[in-house]
Amino acid sequence: MFNALYDSGAGKETVLERRRTYLQREHFEKIARQLQGMNFECFHFGSQSEGTTTPGIQSDIDFLLSYNKCNIMTVWEDWKAGILNLLMLHDNTTPPQQYLLQVIQDYTPEPVTSLTDEMLVRKDSGQILLSAERWKNNIAYTVRDAGEATKNGPSVSWVPNWDIVQAFHVRKPLPEIQQWIDRCRGKHWPPVQLLEAARIAPCFLVPAGHPDSDYKREEWRLSPNLIERMLMFSFNMTQIKCYIVLKLIKKSFFANIVGDAITSFHCKTIMFFTIERTHPCLWCEHNLMFVLLLCLHVLRRWLRLGRLPHYIIEGVNLFDGKLSKLLQKRLLVYIDSLIRNNLQDVFCIGIDNISCRLQACSMRHNVQAGELRGVFLHNSIRLLLTCEYLNRLKQLLTEMQHEQSSSHSTFEHKLKHVIRNCCENSTDAMSKTAALELIKHFYALQISVQSSYYLRLQNVLDGENIRRVQYSLNSDVATCRLKFASMLYCSGHLQAAVQVLEDVERRYHSKVKAVCGCRHILGDGDLKVFADILLGNTDNGELPFAFCVNFSRQESHCAPFILLFEMNRNITEEEVAQRHYTEKDWMDFAEVDARPFLHYLQYLTYGGLGERDNQLQALRTLESCMYDIRNKLNLYHGETARNMLGHCYEMEGDYERALNIYELSLRYIGTINAANWHVRRVLRLISG
Repeated sequence: MFNALYDSGAGKETVLERRRTYLQREHFEKIARQLQGMNFECFHFGSQSEGTTTPGIQSDIDFLLSYNKCNIMTVWEDWKAGILNLLMLHDNTTPPQQYLLQVIQDYTPEPVTSLTDEMLVRKDSGQILLSAERWKNNIAYTVRDAGEATKNGPSVSWVPNWDIVQAFHVRKPLPEIQQWIDRCRGKHWPPVQLLEAARIAPCFLVPAGHPDSDYKREEWRLSPNLIERMLMFSFNMTQIKCYIVLKLIKKSFFANIVGDAITSFHCKTIMFFTIERTHPCLWCEHNLMFVLLLCLHVLRRWLRLGRLPHYIIEGVNLFDGKLSKLLQKRLLVYIDSLIRNNLQDVFCIGIDNISCRLQACSMRHNVQAGELRGVFLHNSIRLLLTCEYLNRLKQLLTEMQHEQSSSHSTFEHKLKHVIRNCCENSTDAMSKTAALELIKHFYALQISVQSSYYLRLQNVLDGENIRRVQYSLNSDVATCRLKFASMLYCSGHLQAAVQVLEDVERRYHSKVKAVCGCRHILGDGDLKVFADILLGNTDNGELPFAFCVNFSRQESHCAPFILLFEMNRNITEEEVAQRHYTEKDWMDFAEVDARPFLHYLQYLTYGGLGERDNQLQALRTLESCMYDIRNKLNLYHGETARNMLGHCYEMEGDYERALNIYELSLRYIGTINAANWHVRRVLRLISG
């Protein structure tokens, strides 16, 4: 089983890669929101950031936003002036782990006495409370343009496969945490250093009430997520794999009996109790199935008692509201059978082909074969994680660029402010790395905006402008180089533009994957896509990814003329109203896939130099990459690519063919498409 899990993508390298990627993403998310004027701490919790998942488990992305502009008070002395103050209330009638939040005035340490906001409710005692349910309703209303919000426990998510929780953090020491620390003293696990770190780790109040409480709509649940993350990060590989097998059993077998009533958090809690109560020497590779059996014994014991305690917060029964007495009995019968049969059911786990892998492992004569399979899958997952990371980075950059471009006159000033803030907001090594990554992209944007300004004034780009571009050329395979080539073309440096384009073409091998933060193509995130990249990669040390090329209106003089239509792609105001929430961030920009843009620029520059054969070859290559079925997963802006191809035929004087291609573009996307302008122009040319 240990080897089968390694071959399924649960090796140590993959676990660490997942953790590193998602911890880095936390910093991007935090900096991006601070630059947009939102004061949030950002955290990725759950299986993805712990590394405790495999491709077949298909874990969601858990994201928690903690609002900084709020002071959570445990006692009256915690009050702070000029900020939202909320006092934690808990009495004998409040269930363990649950709190009510009383609203306190921000200019004097006295309770608010009137309902000044729709999220507030009045308790029978007259106290004004911040309602958890109304808080979630307000979030759902705020994000209504992004689509229908899905509520699940404390989560209000408008992003598919994401659980998004907006919470408050509690920085003060809490008795619940101290009781747990005292209980764990002197035990071999958790280690002393972890307990010391847990003493100062913030907890979170998330909007979720107890199912049996009279105030379940108003209550907030105390969640020690950071402590739980520390506990998970202390696991060795046997413990991680034991937890993964528990989740595989839950998903493959428990779900057939109790649906989704048993969650990953139940499995995690069982792991905590089992590790605490067993000697560390038992948690080794050859004991994996034995310690799994110990975990099932622990679960069986809790099912017999009818309660699964929270590992950290005393008095909580994790079966409440999840697993009825009837379902507990049904699950107990199955677990008795599973234990009696010596876990033989694991040979029937279909997820990640575990059953096939187990049989293959038992008959394996060459251990290296399994290891090679595991390494190949690890590398595929590494590429997938990198692609998802870059995709999210592109989304955040587009959102911030949209925010920054709201004012033409102050755009460059805002960019400098953003770059300065990126440095000032960085407090540790990983945060500085994230800030430097953002700085690199914004620096490239600033150079492009300045160059556009010079060209608008019909000034010649000097060597200093051109040298500054080199700082950001290595952001990916093509994007910054293509913008540089476009800048050179627009400034008349055609020979230099050709040299840059030839360099891009050398780098842009057939396995380069396009990354778009605006659109999604079904199947573009499948692991087999990244396995295919590995099989064909030349391994020149450069990541095989290329962002879409983006030009804002402030960069219009660095872009070919035809792309200006993309910045004004709507014909009527009705079309603007049809834009999806995410489209509003980028549809006033020119956004084009890197490979088609490469060949379009080649067509323009070779034409300008009078190299007719090379120009026609660029046109044929552009057409080929558009209609090659193998490029389907790399063409996110198919309508824009067709518009560029149509413009090439316009310049060839073949207006009928150009019109045909523009009409194909309109079949691809009928509205909010610059082809509507092109069709009108070509029809005028045809009619004379």
